[in-house]
Amino acid sequence: MNFLRQIRPDGFVLSIIAIAVLASIFPASGTSETVLTWVTRIAIGLLFLIYGARLSPQEAWQGVKHWRLHSVVLATTYLVFPLVGLGLRLLEPTVVTADLYTGILFLCLVPSTVQSSIAFTSIARGNVAGAVVSASFSNIIGVFVTPLLVILLMNTTGDAHVDASSILSICAQLLLPFLLGQALRPLVKGWLTRHSGPTKIVDRGSILLVVYAAFSESMNQNVWSSVTPLQIVAVVLVCIVVLALILAFTYWIGRAIGFPVEDRIVLLFCGSKKSLASGLPMASVLFVGGPVGLIVLPLLLFHQIQLMVCAVLAQRYARRAEARLSPDKDDAQSALAD
Repeated sequence: MNFLRQIRPDGFVLSIIAIAVLASIFPASGTSETVLTWVTRIAIGLLFLIYGARLSPQEAWQGVKHWRLHSVVLATTYLVFPLVGLGLRLLEPTVVTADLYTGILFLCLVPSTVQSSIAFTSIARGNVAGAVVSASFSNIIGVFVTPLLVILLMNTTGDAHVDASSILSICAQLLLPFLLGQALRPLVKGWLTRHSGPTKIVDRGSILLVVYAAFSESMNQNVWSSVTPLQIVAVVLVCIVVLALILAFTYWIGRAIGFPVEDRIVLLFCGSKKSLASGLPMASVLFVGGPVGLIVLPLLLFHQIQLMVCAVLAQRYARRAEARLSPDKDDAQSALAD
């Protein structure tokens, strides 16, 4: 019975798969796409407002001061990932085409996700304050670092432009709601402590909205019709290998440095993620005149794979945390199972 319980499909992963299938059959377009974009933005803003309300100013300041954790996350995102991407050049052209390899390398250069990294850290009972700082800072500097890495490591048009409005957009969507949550904390912290349901709904709901929006956009751009099934399988396998390597690295380096488990969770989720929301607009600017749909295909696939894998990991960390908090209950269940 214990074995069957271990291999039982995770409900959150099944939800992600179901949403991806639904978006592939009924993609949002036109007015519905605009509505979906705004609903997703509102959900992410609400998520950060809740995080701001839950975190005490002392916890938030501790997250900002944790420079060792942030340094390792940034090094993983902008040094380790690109090195892995460069090493995969051996796969061209026997395993993947030149355009698909360009996409694989590009996904290794984009920033980490913000919303899903923090959401998974929260689900896993990790250091949410540290995740907010690491993920947000990665995204902000990525506006500058990613185009520079693309120009240095790839053959592009050479006229990549960084718009300051990207930074303003990140601040408006993430930082302002967080600060508003901090201001509202004295009024709502008691209610949020007693009721964890709304946070869980917003955590998982925002991730599902991002999945639906991403698959809708891929269907609207006819990305899937420009590659063969074998090419898609090859890219999926490459994405799985890349994610496995980075997850193994973040797990190992976190233990080697001696981070507590809450910080290792931050490193695992913030260091292993790549942002579709940042990568798509960057690709449209950096690869003007190129096959943008093909180039972003690896990032699109990697994004869905990382969400499903990290959903499983987050749930497992959450169950371990619950077991630590209630050892008597866990021992009783084990005795009954035996």
